[in-house]
Amino acid sequence: MITYSRANTREELEAILTLQQANHAHKLSEQEIQTQGFVTVAHSFELLSALNNIEKHVIAKHGDKVIAYILAMTRQSRNDIPVLLPMFDAFDKIEFQNKKISDFNYLVVGQVCVDKNYRGQGIFDTCYENYRNYYRQKYDFAITEIAANNLRSRNAHKRVGFKEVATYNSPDGTEWVVVVWDWQQ
Repeated sequence: MITYSRANTREELEAILTLQQANHAHKLSEQEIQTQGFVTVAHSFELLSALNNIEKHVIAKHGDKVIAYILAMTRQSRNDIPVLLPMFDAFDKIEFQNKKISDFNYLVVGQVCVDKNYRGQGIFDTCYENYRNYYRQKYDFAITEIAANNLRSRNAHKRVGFKEVATYNSPDGTEWVVVVWDWQQ
């Protein structure tokens, strides 16, 4: 049976990191990157735990095994992950509903991953349903960036309800697509 909750234990956070490492772009073949998607940021346990202390990450478990996660990140952690600074800078410039994104109370999807053995079973969508249910009363929307070449992730986010609102290039030349899931509609 698959259950959904927020991460509460050290073991759950460590399991998130294990799943993250297995799906990091540096560990995947070009074919896997193109067909299965990938994650780009590798967190330390300390950083993942600090983020979880602000807003808990959503996880899916099959028995005791973490099989999926969605990381929660607030603007409070803006300076904690240097590679994400260009994303937050973009948020300061991008307009959504005639206001700058930075003028809203938003929750950043820090990263999403589903174990490859559990893909195609609706777990991604159900994780996001739980994410929204946990946080929609507190935040206007969820926002994240997706590498433009990560078509699997872009399509999955669109299916859930995210809308592409902007693109930008980070200092390393990567093209990013900024997506928003408006929870107030």
